[in-house]
Amino acid sequence: MKIKFQKYQGTGNDFIIINNNDLLFPTNNRSFIKRLCNRKYGIGSDGLILINPSKNTDFEMLYFNSDGNLGSMCGNGARCSVKFAQNNKIVSDKTLFNAFDGNHHANIHNNIVSLSMKDVSDIKTYGEDLFLDTGSPHYVKIVKNLENFDVYNEGKLIRNSNEFFKHGVNVNFVKIISEKEFEVRTFERGVEDETLSCGTGVTAVALSMHYSNKTLLNNLKIKTKGGVLDVKFIQNNNRYEKIILSGNVELIFEGEIDM
Repeated sequence: MKIKFQKYQGTGNDFIIINNNDLLFPTNNRSFIKRLCNRKYGIGSDGLILINPSKNTDFEMLYFNSDGNLGSMCGNGARCSVKFAQNNKIVSDKTLFNAFDGNHHANIHNNIVSLSMKDVSDIKTYGEDLFLDTGSPHYVKIVKNLENFDVYNEGKLIRNSNEFFKHGVNVNFVKIISEKEFEVRTFERGVEDETLSCGTGVTAVALSMHYSNKTLLNNLKIKTKGGVLDVKFIQNNNRYEKIILSGNVELIFEGEIDM
């Protein structure tokens, strides 16, 4: 049996996306998903996304990490899913869909997808570093000389530490450019390596920089290796609300695979 797929990227974060309206995709076949995501023996991607039917929203986004395991919320994956849904006539220029952490709204303007993120209230400090959950768990650390920083080994060390080993954590290393702009490099769990971009990570960085008084602004540009994302939010007492993640999305190619 052949199944159609499309591959998308959002600031360098790339995903295989499949319309699973008939619910025939073998979601329990971890090795198959891992092979599809493999860059040597498969299509190659940071993750695989199924667009499933949903009773109460336009669709459900089901995200798998490149290791074949079911993942948590993926911000760039969600933005790519929204563009996929538009290209495949599931939605028009706006949508409400369901993901790992609940419902999300999104608007599409050409190739720019603006996505609502979950509210965030529980931010923990580890010395000068921060931990928060923006749909996925993130550790945020300001570093010097980000360009030459050993993201892989330092990220792996924190991700596999006693504090985070059981559930894993994504690790974001941050450079302050100005009050409005920050740069980040991210080590992602599930991929177990640095990726070109991470949407929930970018969101975590923006909120962390505001929370730690590195900026008083609530409309920030976050630079990643794969491009620039915008994050807007409102602070209501100790809670961050109306968080919007925006950036470009691109269809790379499409094809068929044997299932």
